[in-house]
Amino acid sequence: MKTNKNQVEENLMDYRYLGRSGFRVPALSLGTATFGGKGAFFAAWGDTGEEQATRLVDMCLDFGLNMFDSADVYSAGLAEEILGAAIKGKRDRVIISTKATFRSGDGPNDVGSSRYHLINACEKALKRLRTDYIDIFQLHGFDARTPIEETLSALDDLVRAGKIRYVGCSNFSGWHLMKSLAVAERYNLPRHVAHQAYYSLANREYESELMPLGLDQGVSAIVWSPLASGRLTGKIRPGLSVPEGSRRSLRPEDGPFVEDGHLFTIIEAIDEIARETGKSVTQIALNWLLQRPTVASLIIGARNETQLSENFGAIGWALTPDQVQRLDKASRVIPTYPYWHQEGFAERNPFPTL
Repeated sequence: MKTNKNQVEENLMDYRYLGRSGFRVPALSLGTATFGGKGAFFAAWGDTGEEQATRLVDMCLDFGLNMFDSADVYSAGLAEEILGAAIKGKRDRVIISTKATFRSGDGPNDVGSSRYHLINACEKALKRLRTDYIDIFQLHGFDARTPIEETLSALDDLVRAGKIRYVGCSNFSGWHLMKSLAVAERYNLPRHVAHQAYYSLANREYESELMPLGLDQGVSAIVWSPLASGRLTGKIRPGLSVPEGSRRSLRPEDGPFVEDGHLFTIIEAIDEIARETGKSVTQIALNWLLQRPTVASLIIGARNETQLSENFGAIGWALTPDQVQRLDKASRVIPTYPYWHQEGFAERNPFPTL
């Protein structure tokens, strides 16, 4: 499938600053969890090989999407290998984002955010990606067993060595991130400029604490699973069976989790706006996220060129304030304490109501 040149010219990619850095990233980035398909978990995501991955990368670059996200645990490193092959000869045109912290081997030190594991993980990722530097290196989860000072010091060494350029985190709680930022400030160590977090119309927990923290501290969100693992594509509706071969049909026990009743209320609101705009369910769900505070980039996943082109359609237009308000209302749930209580003091504490 050839990318339509006119479509590319009409949908110039939006670039946004990443946190308090001077670095700009595209509003959409391509996730590589669908590359490889090694193991039962990632086989449900996809099994994109080198040839197809190269085609997807080229389509992205034609459109202006130049950031590609991976992790050492995606298909046991195979996703990074395939990405490295797909960007061969194009390194100066792309932004590479990858992650480490989760268990990547059987040894006692093949897990966590210790100096030992992070430096080893970075070196191995560089080889798999066929590059000598990583643009954004993120901690895939919080390691409570390693002092934050050790973690940030190791990242500082990697920055000074020119092996990584920016640091971020993923799946942190508010206090995890805030403590890390405080330690970074105290010892003049690398500061997280991005938090790769789950956020979608179907699950808005990010807004309670992580969004206000990001606004206050200048940490951008790089959003994973913005379509709630396919739940916001319009393929899941009342009375319809889950599409055969989809991730939800292959691994229904995997999160993120959302009650069907809540999901269908959201889909109904999106359908109404789809009729008004001529846009698809997918494009509306992504566009809503692109208007949220702190959001720098949405990680889109695509098993094929058709899905990728569909996601491109989220760029180049904007929902009206009224449409955003209707989606807000349809997707809202009562927040947990203390956030529902704080909403009563919006005069001086406005963040939870954003």
